[in-house]
Amino acid sequence: MEKQSGGVSMKINIALKISLESDWIDRTVEPGTTIEQLLQEYQAGLPYQVLAAKVKNRVRALTEKIEVPCRITFLDIREPSANQIYQRGVSFLYLKAVHDILGNVRVLIENSLNKGLYTDIKTKDRLPDETIQLIEARMAEIVSQDIPFVRSVLQKEEAFQILSMGDHEEKMRMLARASQVDTVPIYSCDGFLNFFYGTMVPSAGYIKHFELRRYRNGILLRFPSSLVPDQVPPFEDEHLLYQAFGEAKKWGNLMGISYVGELNQKIESGDYKEIMQVSEALHEKKIAQIADHILKEGKRIILICGPSSSGKTSFAKRLCIQLMVNGQKPLYLGTDDYFVERDQTPRLPNGDYNFEDIDALDVELFNKNMNDLLVGKAVDLPYFDFKSGGKVFGERITRARSGQPIVIEGIHGLNEKLTSEIPEETKYKIYISPLTQLNIDNHNRIPTTDARMLRRIVRDHNFRGNTAQSTIAQWPKVRAGEDKNIFPFNSEADVLFNSSHIYELAVLKKYAEPLLESITPEEESYCEAVRMLKFLRFFKTINDDSYIANNSILREFIGGSILV
Repeated sequence: MEKQSGGVSMKINIALKISLESDWIDRTVEPGTTIEQLLQEYQAGLPYQVLAAKVKNRVRALTEKIEVPCRITFLDIREPSANQIYQRGVSFLYLKAVHDILGNVRVLIENSLNKGLYTDIKTKDRLPDETIQLIEARMAEIVSQDIPFVRSVLQKEEAFQILSMGDHEEKMRMLARASQVDTVPIYSCDGFLNFFYGTMVPSAGYIKHFELRRYRNGILLRFPSSLVPDQVPPFEDEHLLYQAFGEAKKWGNLMGISYVGELNQKIESGDYKEIMQVSEALHEKKIAQIADHILKEGKRIILICGPSSSGKTSFAKRLCIQLMVNGQKPLYLGTDDYFVERDQTPRLPNGDYNFEDIDALDVELFNKNMNDLLVGKAVDLPYFDFKSGGKVFGERITRARSGQPIVIEGIHGLNEKLTSEIPEETKYKIYISPLTQLNIDNHNRIPTTDARMLRRIVRDHNFRGNTAQSTIAQWPKVRAGEDKNIFPFNSEADVLFNSSHIYELAVLKKYAEPLLESITPEEESYCEAVRMLKFLRFFKTINDDSYIANNSILREFIGGSILV
């Protein structure tokens, strides 16, 4: 909408933030200029490829036109929304290349693994390595040709007609029962069509770094992380995660649920109540097996670690109960009581205290206390007074009996530095995380980090007096701490416990949706709120959660727990 005033062309005033580190720039643009055209002036001077932009606290594709005054922030892969956009783009590129090489075969994009996505191409015979190399070469060719990814928004009925012509059974089942979905975004690449629910890059040329690698029964589609945005990270075999996702898939098959559409069908029919009971029974069985293994191996120091909102506290207490069933009476401790004195606490670059760094713990005292407990000595266990910023002694004189397990919960449980002086043969390490195997369809996955953030939004509102806005604002800092202190050590675990429930997003939706909807467009967190609401639209809501057991890990977040 270009205006004329006295024969003078009127431009649009914008405020532009060209990188995550830069300050705002005031400038003008012609009405109708796309963000991508604006980006061309700056990309050469930026450290990483810009993938999208935040405009008025909404993530927008680079093809978006600038028509009104606004504030624009360029986003690269270091920003969570842009990271998801890159994953979406590389998935679309992969699906297009598979189609070009193998035709209309069925492809599953299942879960995150090994700094990438675990996928499965359903063919009669095992794909030879040469075919995988051909697919990767075709991806590179599409990138070099910079073929556009063209977005069309269709009414649901129109989308059904298009999807019915391909292998899109899960998408059609999901859309049929997603009553909140009226329109469907369809992307095309040189005639190849697919549905993705989120923003996409404008063309294949934006997907510069990727790798295909055969892994076990599938293929890994690997790409850069937010920590190193311009290269595919070194391969590390995350076999425990692979096994946990495989187990979750078997559990889903047992309950007849692999995708959101099947869950929605169970909710419509009322069968979700049985699903709740079966899912809880599977958790209990797994916890009992872990307790049995601990006792069989004669382990004494039980270390429980996992990222935020994994349900560590509920799991630890349920594990203690199962150990009691086996005739033991475990001690239960938390590493938070071993913080160093406040004046010794490390600080972040902005000057805030860094309580998540391992140097924030009195590791020497922790090791001494645990070793003394192992040999039956009386130990003066501290508790940390957060008001005074120091440890308090003399109130918890404790002695462990011979063979008594000591269950310890803390984010550094798998870091060898925490227990470096404790005999290795006494330790049993457990990694816990909600590994979401349920996906929207066979190509649109639900990131585990989104499931955890929904848990945290609900818990923080219910029990910590925090708004959804503040939880979303804190999340990047939480994730950065996990990348440094938790994820690098998960391969050290003896066992991985998947704390997710296949039905839980349909329950969390009831609690999270109104909190997210209360965030206004003027707020910084609006961007993430909109993204979360978009994928929650595909879920039917479970309003009656009375069938969820009162010792369920999910109760730690929605309330009603007898453990927390």
